Amino acid sequence: MQSTITRRTLLTGAGALAALAGLGLAGCSGQDAGAGSTAASGDLLETIRDRGEMTFATEGTWSPWTFHNEEDELTGFDIEVARAVAAELGVEAAFAEGEWDGLLAGLDSGRFDTMANGVSVTPEREEQYDFTEPYAYNRIVVIAMEDSAIASLEDLDGMRTANTLGSSYATLAESYGATNTGVDDFNQTIELLEQGRIDATLNDEVVFYDYMNAHPDAPLKIAAENAEPTHVAFPLRKGEETAALREAMNEAIDTLRADGTLASLSNEFFGIDITSAS
Repeated sequence: MQSTITRRTLLTGAGALAALAGLGLAGCSGQDAGAGSTAASGDLLETIRDRGEMTFATEGTWSPWTFHNEEDELTGFDIEVARAVAAELGVEAAFAEGEWDGLLAGLDSGRFDTMANGVSVTPEREEQYDFTEPYAYNRIVVIAMEDSAIASLEDLDGMRTANTLGSSYATLAESYGATNTGVDDFNQTIELLEQGRIDATLNDEVVFYDYMNAHPDAPLKIAAENAEPTHVAFPLRKGEETAALREAMNEAIDTLRADGTLASLSNEFFGIDITSAS
């Protein structure tokens, strides 16, 4: 595992964004999650093009993936990738903000076309959704207090963790025997951790370094990490309705990877390129 100092240096640009955004605290509430029905019949790609916009569900409070900057403008790696994908499809990107569970429910019901929120591809989710090809490869880490004895994922057995219910982080923690407490966002998780109400939390490596850049005195560390990176992709409802859309989005992702757009956005928001599997 690389040292905190090395990766913090790499993430200086993203950390500055996080500091300006107040770590997404200016984000909208879950009330926006039902905005704008995108339910369609037949070919969703055709419907989106007729509509002239594609609706992406997002939290808006999870820097540097999706957050509000100092001008209260929604931005972040996922947001800018979504805008680039929509542009490749010849439409505008629209965003509906809310809490994680509401985003999934909205996708299921057809209120949103997809999600732009660092969605990890898992076997359980693949049973429910069709995913595009990955546009990022992310490493999950265990975040704990500096004096924590946790040194591996196996050490989570019997521990108290906190993550958004239904997230891949909560699922992974529970698979190692942890008891998970549901939270609304990363900031609430850190509060519980620093108050001693939980033993650890799981999140993205890049989110941890982004937070540490904005809070350099926080007594936190990466205690362990998942060996294999998770694949981040756009989820779509299963069925023939989304088949053409998925193909078009895959072509867009291929184009954005080939022309360097994905790598450029990753470096802008993370300070490193996480858009390649290698």
